[in-house]
Amino acid sequence: MRTFTSLDEMRSAIGEELGSSAWLEISQERIDAFANATGDHQWNHVDPDRAAAGPFGSTIAHDNLTMSLLSSLIGGIFAIEGPRLTLNYGINSLRFPNPVRVGARVRANAVFTSVEETPKGVRLIITTTVEIEGETEPACVAQNLRLLIF
Repeated sequence: MRTFTSLDEMRSAIGEELGSSAWLEISQERIDAFANATGDHQWNHVDPDRAAAGPFGSTIAHDNLTMSLLSSLIGGIFAIEGPRLTLNYGINSLRFPNPVRVGARVRANAVFTSVEETPKGVRLIITTTVEIEGETEPACVAQNLRLLIF
C-alpha cells in the first residue's frame, strides 16, 4: 500500500497508477444483503433460478453495489496521513460497462486525477477502475471525489 504524507507527494503522483486492491469475491450473500439494505429485489440480482435462464446466465451484482465498494477497495490501495477527516464528496462520472456475475472477483485500480486546495479542504479526484478477474472490460469506471479536511 502506498502512503502519502504531503500534498506535494499527492500532486507528484497525478496521472500515475497507484496500484491495485486485493481481489474481492462477489457472493450471492453479499448481493442479497445489498438487495435487503436497498429494497432492490429485481430478479436478475436475487433469483438464481430465473437468472440462470436470463441474459447473463446467473445473478449479477447491483451496479450500485459495485459503486458502494469503491471506498473499501480504494482503501486497500493507498493511505493519506494527516487529514482529521476524509469525506466522500461526490462523483464526476460513473459508468458500468460490464455486469459482475455472482462468484466473480473484482479489484480496483486508482489514479489521482487532481489535487486541489479549496476553502473547505483539499479536493482529491480519483479515477478508479473496477476490473473483473478474467474479463477484459471493467465493471465500473468512476471519477470520484474525496474532501480531505486537515
